[in-house]
Amino acid sequence: MSKPLRDSVPKRYESAAEGSRQYWARERKVRAAHRANERNAAAAEIGGLSNREVVIAGAIAYWCEGSKTKPYARGDRVIFTNSDPRLILFFLRFLDAAGISRSDLRFCLQIHESADVAAAQRFWIEVTGSKDEQLLRPTLKRHNPKTTRKNVGDDYHGCLRIEVRRGTRLYGRIEGWATAVMAAQLLARSRHHRYRGSRHSPGGRCRRYGM
Repeated sequence: MSKPLRDSVPKRYESAAEGSRQYWARERKVRAAHRANERNAAAAEIGGLSNREVVIAGAIAYWCEGSKTKPYARGDRVIFTNSDPRLILFFLRFLDAAGISRSDLRFCLQIHESADVAAAQRFWIEVTGSKDEQLLRPTLKRHNPKTTRKNVGDDYHGCLRIEVRRGTRLYGRIEGWATAVMAAQLLARSRHHRYRGSRHSPGGRCRRYGM
């Protein structure tokens, strides 16, 4: 290969790489704008929530993220832990809708010992509007220097655990609400399959229309 040709190959690669970088820089902005439009449109579909809708959504959120009792260790305690302030605020709204007094709540910070614990506590107090006497002693996770953590920086506030005092009755209600929602879906699915079966089975049409 001649020297001028050899010199032109890296330049072609560099030009192609630069073109690719420019394309993806534009494309990322387009995709981000598209995601924002989709998110805003979806949010507009929801609108305001009634107390019943808050109870339904809150019960399912708890069944996904909350502490659940085990057959071999009945606890029936209401404990909800999360790092997202928006979900924490929604769970507090759920507790309001369920008739739980804010004075019956206890809060516990769970965070890495290398983080700013005092700042994280101030953050969660501001988010929840809780009082100092409602705060339990923070649970600190021992720092492992061999681990490369992603949750660092000023935006890292750890997780907040919310405990409901004397929550046995509430736990039973949450279990009932969540079970009812999931059972309703199973019932709807069962009815759908029975309906399709009656359509396609021999004589199904006659049975449907009383013929």
